Amino acid sequence: MTTDNKLAQIRNIGMIAHIDAGKTTTTERILFYSGRTHQLGNVDEGTTVTDWWDQERERGITIKAAAITTSWRDTITGQEAQVNIIDTPGHIDFTAEVQRSLRVLDGGVVIFDAVNGVEPQSETVWRQANSYGVPRICFINKMDRWGADHNRTVEMIRERLQANPLLLQLPIGSETSFTGVIDLLTMQALLFTDELGAHPTVAPIPADLVDAARKARDRMVEQIAERDEALTLQYLAGEEIAEADLMRVLRRAVIANQLIPVLMGTALHNKGVQPLLDAIVRYLPSPLDVPAVRGIDPDTGDPVKRAARTEEPLCAFVFKVIMDPYAGRLAYVRVYSGLLRAGKAIYNANREKRERAQRLLQMQADKRTEIQECHAGDIVAIVGFKESTTGETLCDEQNKVILETIAFPTPVIKMAIEARSAAEQEKLTDALTRLDEEDPTFQCEVDSQTGQTVISGMGELHLEILIERLRREYGVDCRVGAPQVAYRETVTKAVEAEGEYVREISGHHHFAKLRLQLAPNDTNAGFSLTNRIADDVLSKAEIAAAERGVANALQSGYLMGFPVVDVKVTLLAGERHPVHTLADDFEVAATLAMREAMRRARPILLEPVMRVETYVPEEYLGSVVNDFGARHGVVQQMAVSGDGTRTITAMTPLTQMIGYATTLRSMTSGRGTFTMELDHYEEAGEEIHVRFLGEGWQGRFYADPG
Repeated sequence: MTTDNKLAQIRNIGMIAHIDAGKTTTTERILFYSGRTHQLGNVDEGTTVTDWWDQERERGITIKAAAITTSWRDTITGQEAQVNIIDTPGHIDFTAEVQRSLRVLDGGVVIFDAVNGVEPQSETVWRQANSYGVPRICFINKMDRWGADHNRTVEMIRERLQANPLLLQLPIGSETSFTGVIDLLTMQALLFTDELGAHPTVAPIPADLVDAARKARDRMVEQIAERDEALTLQYLAGEEIAEADLMRVLRRAVIANQLIPVLMGTALHNKGVQPLLDAIVRYLPSPLDVPAVRGIDPDTGDPVKRAARTEEPLCAFVFKVIMDPYAGRLAYVRVYSGLLRAGKAIYNANREKRERAQRLLQMQADKRTEIQECHAGDIVAIVGFKESTTGETLCDEQNKVILETIAFPTPVIKMAIEARSAAEQEKLTDALTRLDEEDPTFQCEVDSQTGQTVISGMGELHLEILIERLRREYGVDCRVGAPQVAYRETVTKAVEAEGEYVREISGHHHFAKLRLQLAPNDTNAGFSLTNRIADDVLSKAEIAAAERGVANALQSGYLMGFPVVDVKVTLLAGERHPVHTLADDFEVAATLAMREAMRRARPILLEPVMRVETYVPEEYLGSVVNDFGARHGVVQQMAVSGDGTRTITAMTPLTQMIGYATTLRSMTSGRGTFTMELDHYEEAGEEIHVRFLGEGWQGRFYADPG
């Protein structure tokens, strides 16, 4: 078999959804029906393959993205494919796991609850998939539940996600009488009558559904035909379009993100999963179908493309690092081009150094198979890397390329942590370093003023699970403080400032002078830097040093030492000595200039504002809405789900949300749930400024308090 033929048979896909939509259960059924497993894994019983970690089985949620490989032959076309699946978390606190998985996948299966439709995390992962241009298929799950409504879910996909869904099936029966689906391509019924759903029966469409099926098929054919000129002419002429042509054009439209096929079933009760597997093989792209990956040559800055060919120079991307209790440090890698062999040294273009891939592993959740080589399109784990980490590019040293890295969300909550004894301190430090390597949304730092170790994460559940990992995996007995909000600082006034560095160190003179402007940037626009110093005044190395100094200064604001965001910095002028100036001297000069500028630019504190989605039975609606008012929240929307559950969307300062899970359980007798994600930072109220800075803080912190 040729290399291209092998690549054409690969499907690298992710299973993504809101928490509790049935993503892991669907994955388990895929593994069972494809012969990868021989019993049905159950989330509630803790017997799943992909949720293999103890905390996942205890909590019934996915926390770590798990990779597993299976194969499937399309029951209609006969095409066979190797399906590499990554089952991702659904909880908002672990959105980074989804983000780094989508970065390296070619396609996605988005699962929706037929009762609740499009939920908040569904929107989040959909946006992430959009940002990477990932083609998708939708699976409407839980069609046997009371209140299930596939039409409502399809309309929500169209309206809330601004997508173009294409219904490929109709349900046979509704809610508890759901027994199968009508395939609108073949115009046949698929009935799932045996207990395991392993042998669906192909039958004629029930007579009472024939008219609805014909109308739905006509709409489907019209949507597909619109994507191809020849098919459009056939459709307008009233000619019958061949199934093979519909499949061919639909596949092309899916890969181009023009159409989103929608299928349905109930994974828990073993109905509708085999047609989903058919659709994965038939419509989602192989590595050959997606555009060549793009990067830059680090030496020249020129754009570089790498096509999915083994004959091309090596290009691979590290998207995840974990600390495995048996294999040690594992780097998960997507190979985009070329060939990678075990035992060979590989060049890391970001670090400009080589590392040896001692062993290559094909991962099967917590199991693994050792392989000797991998090719374009493969996803593998590498044993032996000591430094290469998430977001870095591996390549051929003679054909360098750096791919775009992954931008992760900012941690919004933090807490102090300490070992219970001096003997435990070294273990704690080592464990925190390992967790920091694994999780890009986890941060660990030592407070320069108090000497406390402070950990930061995406939410209370995120930190709770990390602390539990410290105890279980690393045997560290630790104490933690109460959760605290991760504030930021910004400035409200444009100022110019100058930094002059004049020192004598060990008989060597140092001199650098830099003038810059610091100004407010748009809200949530981040940091931007502009250089207006001519090349004949300062060298590129000196400008780069000045930029480092600016970036370093922004790590600690003037008011409370919080990171500084939403500012614009412009380098205006520089002065050097022909003998006594080193490039690095401008890093110090820039830091001095920034400190002076931040002092004079009327700094303020910013607090995180969270988008909170709360789900409660109707009888608790009033209490929950009133509680948001007491928390200084603004209720933006209230909606009702198919089962009568009320959804309240509110913008609320994170300060007011600490401990909300306990309060909500109390208010709703344990029946309420919520999700929360960072929406934006905004100016903190006077109460918070006074709490941190004291009464009359403006007079003490501002050079011009008026």
